[in-house]
Amino acid sequence: MAKVLYIDDEISALKAISAILKKEGYDVYTTTTAEEGIEVLRNTDIDCILLDYRLPGMDGIELLKWLKINEMAIPTIMLTAYGTIEKAVEAMKLGAYHYLIKPVDTEVLIDIIKEAIEKSKGNQKLEETESPFPEIIGKSKPMQEVFYIMEMVAQTNANVLITGESGTGKELVAKAIHRKSLRSSKPFIVVDCTTIPENLLESELFGHEKGAFTGATERKIGLIELAHEGTVFLDEIGELPMSLQKKLLRFLQEREIQRIGSTQRIKVDVRVISATNRNLEKAVQEGLFREDLYWRLNVVRINLPPLRERKEDIPLLVNYFLNKFANENNKPVPKIEPEVMDIFINNDWPGNIRELANVIERAVILSPSGVISIKYLPRRIQEKIGWIEKKENTFNLFEVEKSLILKALSCTGWNQTKAAEILGISRKQLRTKMKHYGLLSQTDDD
Repeated sequence: MAKVLYIDDEISALKAISAILKKEGYDVYTTTTAEEGIEVLRNTDIDCILLDYRLPGMDGIELLKWLKINEMAIPTIMLTAYGTIEKAVEAMKLGAYHYLIKPVDTEVLIDIIKEAIEKSKGNQKLEETESPFPEIIGKSKPMQEVFYIMEMVAQTNANVLITGESGTGKELVAKAIHRKSLRSSKPFIVVDCTTIPENLLESELFGHEKGAFTGATERKIGLIELAHEGTVFLDEIGELPMSLQKKLLRFLQEREIQRIGSTQRIKVDVRVISATNRNLEKAVQEGLFREDLYWRLNVVRINLPPLRERKEDIPLLVNYFLNKFANENNKPVPKIEPEVMDIFINNDWPGNIRELANVIERAVILSPSGVISIKYLPRRIQEKIGWIEKKENTFNLFEVEKSLILKALSCTGWNQTKAAEILGISRKQLRTKMKHYGLLSQTDDD
């Protein structure tokens, strides 16, 4: 039996709606304040919350914020007699599942509660059965192998090298490892080796003292030092300049850093996770990456498969992104036509998960009917499956038909009866087609 918590200071509404919900088979808990509701939430596994906007003390919006802070992903339906677009938008941004104005249509309310609980249960099942890391979606064999390595390495201090094509989710994996590590309460610092100019990268990594160089007007603590007792994630490590590779190697060997302009060496306890989409073995052979640094970073390696090698995960990812982008854009979750899902599964996705997410976000925003069809996919995908070519061929058939009608009319001096005989159609059919192509004005044979 699903459990519903209804919080409302209007006693008559509280009694009436809770009575209806009980008849529908729900186990209903009622309170008149948000504070009392929090006590229920702390002691009971609630499946859905009905929440009045205006309450004494903590109001509905404040309770939504409390739910978010405490990571309670319970579908919440806001009820209020004071409906405004601004309040609705504010509530939806804070994670409210729906927003209804009093007096509430109870049939609509029951349908929304049922839908909210079903979707919530479905998401929980997905998290519990498909992945030991809720932030990473996948049930395919390649991803199960990734999860196994992640679990084995998470609570160790070993350096990890994550490899894979662009868009496969390397930073997401690094964050998941940190979250499950013994360092999870400490900082997770990201260093993108491609976005920081080379002349500033050393200072960003190791810090500097005041006056160390022109423009160094004060001491700067480096990102590695800021990550003390936590994790530093070196993204696109393959782009690290040779001039800094030796200094990074020294840090990995000695676990000490030295700020620019200082003679003092500082002990830093940091776990290093790095990632790259480059072939580091090849870079080592070409003299572009130090071999000794490569082996220091590559204690445990996690290679993320491209999306084309884990196609059975695509429907799971599609459903996840449909819900995500619909919620972010305050739109109902759209349905997806079966042929579109087939296209997603059979596409190669050179941009991997990042590209799939981009395509779905675009489709969610552009589809006004709540159904995603081929016409809402990017042109590059339409062209790949030949959809645009089919459209153009259809258009050309109309042009051919119009041309034949004009030729027949021209040969008969625009006599519609004779032209119809040449074309093998009735005069009425010919006139219908002429009207469609805007040709009736060119003849006086009426």
